[in-house]
Amino acid sequence: MGLVDELKWRDMLFDMTPGAEEELDSGMQSGYIGFDPTAPSLTIGNYVQIRILQLMQKHGHQPIMLMGGATGRVGDPSGKDKERELLSYDKLDDNLRHQVNQAKKFLDFDKKGNPAILENNLDFYKEMNALAWLRDVGKHITVNYMMAKDSVKTRLETGISYTEFSYQLLQAYDYVCLFRKHGCKFQMGGSDQWGNITTGTELVRRICGEKAYAITTPLLTKADGTKFGKSSEGNIWLDPKLTSPYKFYQYFINASDEDLPLFMKYFSHREKEEIMADIERMSSDPIKIKKDFALEITSSIHGQAEALEAKAASDILFSRNSTPEQLRSLSASALDILASEIDAREVPRSEILDADIISVLSEASHITASNGEARRAVKNNAVSVNRSKVKSPEQVISKADLLHERYVMIENGKKNKYLLVLV
Repeated sequence: MGLVDELKWRDMLFDMTPGAEEELDSGMQSGYIGFDPTAPSLTIGNYVQIRILQLMQKHGHQPIMLMGGATGRVGDPSGKDKERELLSYDKLDDNLRHQVNQAKKFLDFDKKGNPAILENNLDFYKEMNALAWLRDVGKHITVNYMMAKDSVKTRLETGISYTEFSYQLLQAYDYVCLFRKHGCKFQMGGSDQWGNITTGTELVRRICGEKAYAITTPLLTKADGTKFGKSSEGNIWLDPKLTSPYKFYQYFINASDEDLPLFMKYFSHREKEEIMADIERMSSDPIKIKKDFALEITSSIHGQAEALEAKAASDILFSRNSTPEQLRSLSASALDILASEIDAREVPRSEILDADIISVLSEASHITASNGEARRAVKNNAVSVNRSKVKSPEQVISKADLLHERYVMIENGKKNKYLLVLV
């Protein structure tokens, strides 16, 4: 199975120029995808394109990750109905540094034979002046050709600045520079980039007299038509400070059953037989398949330890069958996850240790409004401490009940969970 075959069965191939598959089958090729640093982190949407680079490297080709230090200063009009707001150079440079550090986790830059390559297209332009650009690059592509591209046509009524109109030609010249430097014959990207990419293949032909190729992937959307990579809280970032491993894990746990097969094809690093077998088992055991996949993709992005902590915290919060032993096995950082997801209340240590459950519920934590309400909750078998049912109103919270010496989890009914943080 070659790269194109794998892209096809994973449903990751939208279009390609004639001869692309044959060229890929003829030997090792270099191919690139560009990433403009217009955000403080890469997103799960960017990871779709990173997967293409990973698969390219897997099949013996050389992936090039091109950071848009120059194009990010201009703004891509593709898919936009109005002009982008330009970021400051300092902000773009800061975003770029951060995204480069992220990229280094996902591609092998030391692999023998076909190491990944990292480039910044600002290096292509920083020594070029406007006259050189107009004479050496702009002369080769007509305005008519550029206006026929969808990224420009869709903006003609609402207006497009010369700056964003020029973006197409900048991206095309990136291709020329990478062809000259690395013999790169492939540019890849989302289907909305087809116009920009094919302008690049044309510019390589006109300036270098050589054949270059384009490959695009479908724009990934969810079964309900909404945009992939968005949650109720916004973008799903690859930076754990912007989207925690727990929230990342939960995004895929909460994915619809209809979306999961496509997500597995796109993001699982396992081979076809294993993935397709899991898709077949979806109808009989969807919860297990979903948990396994959520753990796999969270591990791919954030590491196995962080993924296991996210899963453990999720199991405690949402599994009715989780046990006191499972809760006690959580690490301190996993308990910190719980503290961010449920009602966490700081209480003085002196008001909790050796205090009876009634005073803890009503006076120390204010989980109940009164001692009477606390007694009724205990009598109705509704109260648990660290997942163990409270049998008597005289039960006290001892030092042995503390999790990592500072937490106590209390439940009042099936849905009301509280984490007491002793201070």
